[in-house]
Amino acid sequence: MHLAPDFPDDATMRQLMQLLHEEIGLPERKTLRLSSAINLDLGCDGADARHLLLALEEQFDIDFADFDSYRYFQPEGHDPALKRRAKGRDDKLPLTIGMLYQAIRHGRWDTEELEGL
Repeated sequence: MHLAPDFPDDATMRQLMQLLHEEIGLPERKTLRLSSAINLDLGCDGADARHLLLALEEQFDIDFADFDSYRYFQPEGHDPALKRRAKGRDDKLPLTIGMLYQAIRHGRWDTEELEGL
């Protein structure tokens, strides 16, 4: 794994990168940046995304009350109720490593603040 030169090197980021590696795998030959999107660039979606969010909440005690997974991830399975709730949300926004890092540092997910990064 290659990290961009301006990538933070602190205990929180190392712990986050370890968790990302364990939960979704990280590419060996791609340079990762704070702007790297785990959903769009790294292919995290569906069950992997659900497991990752649970692990983030458990390991870092993040309050995800303001988090809407349909903004970033496709719904799982073929449940018609999921498709109705996700209607009009085909274009997914990037969920970046930097956004996760800031949420960890602040202990909460603030969509407006984090998407403005």
